[in-house]
Amino acid sequence: MNKFDLEERLVNFSVLIIEIVESMPNTRAGNHLSGQLIRSGTSPALNYGEAQSAESRKDFIHKMKISLKELRETFVCLKIIYKSKLFKIEEKMNAIMKENNELISIFVKSITTAQNNDAK
Repeated sequence: MNKFDLEERLVNFSVLIIEIVESMPNTRAGNHLSGQLIRSGTSPALNYGEAQSAESRKDFIHKMKISLKELRETFVCLKIIYKSKLFKIEEKMNAIMKENNELISIFVKSITTAQNNDAK
């Protein structure tokens, strides 16, 4: 996968996050989790964009780790939303959680590779 494919996946992931947030109920829990999800769910795409302009390998690794942390936070938030039934379209929820997991795996591998290359 090249960096443009990953960037496109992250942008598409952010769009799905926005769609979920926009359809969540206007309740105290819905508003709280929507706010949290919109921040953590769109952040990986933005931080990945920053990583592409990193000033050093260490800076690249740091920004990639930030994206990974945000993806993990997003996954937990999605699980809470799913289990509390704040979002009703189960197939869309399953699809975004699958994509979230795949993105986490990609970032873990990319960070490991960058760290190994840095050690050489």
